[in-house]
Amino acid sequence: MQTVTPVPRKAPRPRADALRNRERIVSAAREMFVEFGPDVPLDEIARRAGVGNATVYRNFPDRDALVREVVCSVMDRTAAAAELALAETGDAFGALERFVHTAADERIGALCPMVQSTFDKNHPDLEASRERTEQLVGAIMDRAKAAGQLRSDVDVGDLMLAVSQLSRPPAGTGCRIADRFVHRHLQLFLDGLRAPAPSVLPGAALTMEDLRKA
Repeated sequence: MQTVTPVPRKAPRPRADALRNRERIVSAAREMFVEFGPDVPLDEIARRAGVGNATVYRNFPDRDALVREVVCSVMDRTAAAAELALAETGDAFGALERFVHTAADERIGALCPMVQSTFDKNHPDLEASRERTEQLVGAIMDRAKAAGQLRSDVDVGDLMLAVSQLSRPPAGTGCRIADRFVHRHLQLFLDGLRAPAPSVLPGAALTMEDLRKA
């Protein structure tokens, strides 16, 4: 008698509406974390996302899981913007400028503190997103340096720290007021990155590893 090997069943794909609900939750959480910080009540996030509390907890068993997903999604979109910049031909510094302005729109400055205070910053998901982003940004900067357009005494840490600081609302000001000036101040910073450099920077170039050790 021949034995029939059972065919393994494929895991069911998430329903389209379930995926949409998850995306709405992450989008609403990102907005509210930027506005109010990581301690915003989850029921408020559910209300903004237009879903029930049970839907939030079905997708994210605790606050740390939701914060981690928000941070990783922002980093993934930042990496995607870097990939687009690398795919551009022509003006290498122009590609760098467009990437910086796009990264600032993700409000990474407002989300960075959550990596330090809310969950494990060495989580594999976060590490993978962070490594991919750093490599891509480094490649954009290297290309601009090779073209003689970017000063040679800066590194990825210098760029990302400045973007983080300039995209974060100053203490005591509302997000919407600060948003009016983010891109203006970013362009002032970018103009200072152009080669030839008009001055010598104090200290050494800042790497992402330096930032992690700080």
